[in-house]
This record gives sequence, C-alpha cells and structure tokens, in this order.
Amino acid sequence: MNEHQGDPAHRHHRPEGVDDPTVEALGSLSKALETTERARGHLYSFHQLTGGADLELGRAVRLLREAGHAEWAAKAEAEILGRDVIPGHWTFQIIEAYNDTYYRPFVELERGVVNALAEGRDHLYEAEMKKARRTFAHHDHADRPPAEDS
Repeated sequence: MNEHQGDPAHRHHRPEGVDDPTVEALGSLSKALETTERARGHLYSFHQLTGGADLELGRAVRLLREAGHAEWAAKAEAEILGRDVIPGHWTFQIIEAYNDTYYRPFVELERGVVNALAEGRDHLYEAEMKKARRTFAHHDHADRPPAEDS
C-alpha cells in the first residue's frame, strides 16, 4: 500500500511514473467495466420483468379459468407458464452464468490492472479531465468535495 492510498487529497492524483497512454488505457478499461455494469443491470431488469410477466401470466390463467375458458387457461399454463427462457435456463441462471463467466473475472482483471499500474487509484483519467475542464476559483468547480479539503 502506498503512502497516499488512504489520503483523499491524493486519491485521484497520478502516481509518479504513470504516463499519459497508461492513464488513457486505464480510463478506457474503466469505461468498459462501467458498460459491463450497465449490461449486468439490464440482465437484472430482464430477470425481474420476465419473472413479473410469468406471475401475471399465472393470474391470467386463473382469470381465464374463472371466466369459463379452461382450454385457453390450460394451454397458457402448459405452454408458457414457468417456461425456460432459453433451453434449460430461467433468468436467474443466466445471471449466475454471466456473473461467474464474465462479470467477476472482468472486475478482478480491472482491479488487478489498476493496482499494478496506478497503485490502486481509480478514475485517474476522469480526475484529470475534471481538472482540465473546471473553472478555477469558481465555487461550483471544486477540486474535491469540501470534506476532503480539511
């Protein structure tokens, strides 16, 4: 652990010896992982929406029976209710496979790269972009949050 790792004032400062191409590569890696996080969120949305649809279908099956349409209720129940979304998989199994096969290895790789190349400091690219784009001496363009200034 380096001397500044726990120091908020240095958390986003480029470690000595880290060049521009490395900072750019780390920024790109971070963006790729952030996109993966969003994709994972969409998988959870898919999971919840599909589950909600299946529960609502169960209600429709019950209502079809109550309305005297037992044949349609039986067909919906047999053909769709509780059906695999892809062969052998419900949505929770897709999420588990994604997490095990892609998401967790990506998170571990990103953390390893940042630890090895930037002393564990996240968002160097973004921090430098903030510094370059902010208006100095403007109260809404602070270098860091007020708690970090003390």
